[in-house]
Amino acid sequence: MSIFRKITAAMLGMALAAPAMAQNDIKDNDFNPVNTGVTTLSIAPDARGSGMGNLGAATDPDMNSQFWNPSKYAFAYSTGGLSLSYTPWLRKIVNDIFLANLSGYWKLGSGDNQALSASFRYFSLGEVTMSDAATAGVAQTINPYEFAFDLGYSRKLSEKFSMGVVLRYILSDLSYDDAYTGESNTAANAFSADLSGYFVTYPMVGRNECQFSWGFDISNIGTKVSYDHGATHAFLPTNLRLGANFMFPLADYHSLSIGLDLNKLLVPTKPRMSDYDMDSPEGQQEYYDAVDKWDTMSPFTGIFKSFTDAPGGAKEELKEINVSVGAEYTYNQQFFVRAGYNYEDASKGGRSYFAFGAGFSLNVVQLDASYMLATAQSSPLDQTLRFTLTFDMDGLRDLLGKRRR
Repeated sequence: MSIFRKITAAMLGMALAAPAMAQNDIKDNDFNPVNTGVTTLSIAPDARGSGMGNLGAATDPDMNSQFWNPSKYAFAYSTGGLSLSYTPWLRKIVNDIFLANLSGYWKLGSGDNQALSASFRYFSLGEVTMSDAATAGVAQTINPYEFAFDLGYSRKLSEKFSMGVVLRYILSDLSYDDAYTGESNTAANAFSADLSGYFVTYPMVGRNECQFSWGFDISNIGTKVSYDHGATHAFLPTNLRLGANFMFPLADYHSLSIGLDLNKLLVPTKPRMSDYDMDSPEGQQEYYDAVDKWDTMSPFTGIFKSFTDAPGGAKEELKEINVSVGAEYTYNQQFFVRAGYNYEDASKGGRSYFAFGAGFSLNVVQLDASYMLATAQSSPLDQTLRFTLTFDMDGLRDLLGKRRR
């Protein structure tokens, strides 16, 4: 493995392994996270969803539904909107890694039942200084990055149900040529698609009209990525998100929504040496055959395989499900307070944390912020901040109309 691959693997892996390995009750043999390429696709981009503990499959539509559940755009209240989010990533360790995300949508036709959407996310790994093993000096400085651009379409299939599809192009540029060792890495390209659905109804509870919704999103169904000229491959972080949300009024202008999301990576578990008898030639051959089968497995086969391949059986499969619970208090659609909790089993990464957020909205602009408080003090994700600035097209149009008059 080249020096570059060691550095980038460590930088990306800190977000996954460090929290869990810091816990004393997890043994090395029990630590078995699901490994994928382009892990940054799984990072929540906006302050609203992250402020509720990584929640968004069934919450009210907003400008960032492209990440959580793009089929919600068909039920959006406004004609269109645009959102810009910024997240300083791993800021407790470094100060030049960040995620920037631009997303938006536009309603189509006079029936108000379909929408086009798009998003662009850019993840910068900052500046990495490479050392020359031969001279113990600085060889060069590189700036690895990843980005994804996607387009989506959503449509109401009935008054209560909609579906959406998204097509995405992904570039992960971690390329580097090591002149001393002769090793090199290439940029990885991939294509993927999302499929989602959203259902909403308005039951009466007492004298109050409430809102109940549920949704699903299967994201990043696509090709594999390779950084070593096709010698080995990695799965995209294909993910199944299921969610439900219930909103009820507290009083005039006051409302509260409570939501639940379940997430599972639809990626097969990579074989581990510890699960085979490596002291015997037969055990070694079984392990190498299993690794080769995993590496050559198609992404679609991997999706179905991911439900039954955990070494610990059904009990371990259940540990691969991440749980998010959250709530949002709203006053007059102008002031928002949010809180939530995200749970991931320690053996699968241990990225468990509390989240808090707040937002303020005017007719045109809304500003949201969120804060993450990890349950493990040693977690590099602790104290992560996110900021989102949103522009509403209907509000802008009304403001311009009033100025003309």
